[in-house]
Amino acid sequence: MVHIGLAYILYVMGGLGITMGSHRLWSHRSYKARLPMRLILAFWQTLAFQNSIFEWSRDHRVHHRYSETDADPHDARRGFLFSHMGWLCMKKHPQVIEKGKDIDIKDLLADPVVYWQKRLYLPLIIVICFTVPTFLPMYLFDETFLNSFFVCTMLRYCITLNVTWLVNSAAHMWGMKPYDKNINPSENYTVAILAVGEGWHNFHHTFPWDYKTAEFGRYRVNLSTMVIDFFYLIGWAYDLKTVSPAVIKKRVERTGDGSHQSLQKKMI
Repeated sequence: MVHIGLAYILYVMGGLGITMGSHRLWSHRSYKARLPMRLILAFWQTLAFQNSIFEWSRDHRVHHRYSETDADPHDARRGFLFSHMGWLCMKKHPQVIEKGKDIDIKDLLADPVVYWQKRLYLPLIIVICFTVPTFLPMYLFDETFLNSFFVCTMLRYCITLNVTWLVNSAAHMWGMKPYDKNINPSENYTVAILAVGEGWHNFHHTFPWDYKTAEFGRYRVNLSTMVIDFFYLIGWAYDLKTVSPAVIKKRVERTGDGSHQSLQKKMI
């Protein structure tokens, strides 16, 4: 049973590498991080094996700029299966490639952590995503190779992938829209729990620069925010960007679907 607990810890680390790293730090620049923190996040992001930080962030910027259009890499209008994983199994729509050329990504390669992870990505994923999780429980807990490989490595990896994909699929289809009823992204409580805080998607697509990616449930269902705040306390994270309550209130009144009060009661 110990290897199951270790698999969960590795799952959370990989998830944080995506949410705190690829997403909130490198894609949106919603906060800044000092070198030690960026190295940790790059390690965790590699553990998740969802393309390099550079590729992940580039595609995500395209997704936000052209959300729910032909230029969206995982356009939710094409159905759950496509937005969940089908987009990774098919050639990109020509509009994704064309519009993607207009995205400014100079800042990504200017970061030496992103640059070197991209250059060394293949050997890094072999070691960090597959080798270490397999041999760690064998060394620490005298676990069998099969249990270590199939639980700590493969099962953990598959769950991490599918939970991340749920943000692109389920959170773009089901849930409340208290901030903007005119877009598909929604507040999905279940996805938020599974994806360590990334399911509050109506808020995030309305205010993509907010480092919390949510208005409510700061720690209860947003582990990523809790960890960023920890790094802020020790001085490794700084310049945290947030949206003022006044701006949120105005947006709720102007474009919300009327569910904001209900969401507030549920989360506080």
